[in-house]
Amino acid sequence: MNQPTAATILNYNLFGESGDLPDVVHCETIEARSRLHDWEFAPHRHARLHQVLLLQEGAGTVTLEGRTHRINPPSFVNIPMGIVHGFSFEPGARGQVITMAVEMLDESLRPSEGLNRILARPAVHPAPKPVMATLLEIARAFGGRDFARAHILRAHCALLLGQIAQTLAQNETTPETSDQPGLLSRFEALLETHFQDHWTVADYADALAVSPTHLSRITRTATGRPASRLIEERIIREARRNLVYTNLPVSTIAYTLGFEDPAYFSRVFSRATGLSPRAFRSRAASGPQD
Repeated sequence: MNQPTAATILNYNLFGESGDLPDVVHCETIEARSRLHDWEFAPHRHARLHQVLLLQEGAGTVTLEGRTHRINPPSFVNIPMGIVHGFSFEPGARGQVITMAVEMLDESLRPSEGLNRILARPAVHPAPKPVMATLLEIARAFGGRDFARAHILRAHCALLLGQIAQTLAQNETTPETSDQPGLLSRFEALLETHFQDHWTVADYADALAVSPTHLSRITRTATGRPASRLIEERIIREARRNLVYTNLPVSTIAYTLGFEDPAYFSRVFSRATGLSPRAFRSRAASGPQD
């Protein structure tokens, strides 16, 4: 598979993520979408979505940040937000793709438990039976319209994330960096504590006793994005979460996130998402319901 330059990497609208707005979850089969693309997906990224792919039958390859991996069934692929990835499947491959908005991850994952660090790493792994069972149960529930569907889907997705994090943690052999093991985890912990304080990269670097350049090098190695991008993304994710899951006025959300001027917050949010906070909330509210 030919690799595009950074300037040509696309943000695809695949597997139900058109609009890039948070919903409970989206589930789609590999074969339904792959037939439309000749079983090939060029390298692309999703800005605010986390995906888990389950390959049940057939075979293929996945490219994760420029490295190509063979996928044999049954396997799952963990694809964190922002990771550049592409697929090539053998015709007839069968499986499921689960797409979750990162706002949902923020709702269900507690920073102190350490799952975020594990789930932020792309991975291909043989699928244990519990992971397969949960993925297939999500697909079944997604296809129905029973009462409490959204609640059940959220619960199953939280279980899936825990199972995947546990599986990957049990097989974790590569340190985050050769010279600063644990630095990324400490940065993420500080980010959760201080993103509302609008700390700069220099502030985080000073607290971690490293240079801003070194901190950004570590985050680029682990996530493909500099520290400044991760800081902005965390603020925007919290804004999106509040707009979707609370009824707080936009001005209150702005003040809660440390902005002194709600109008400036609206400009920052619009630049990052392409929508004003009110337009984003309106579009999210019009999404699928139970």
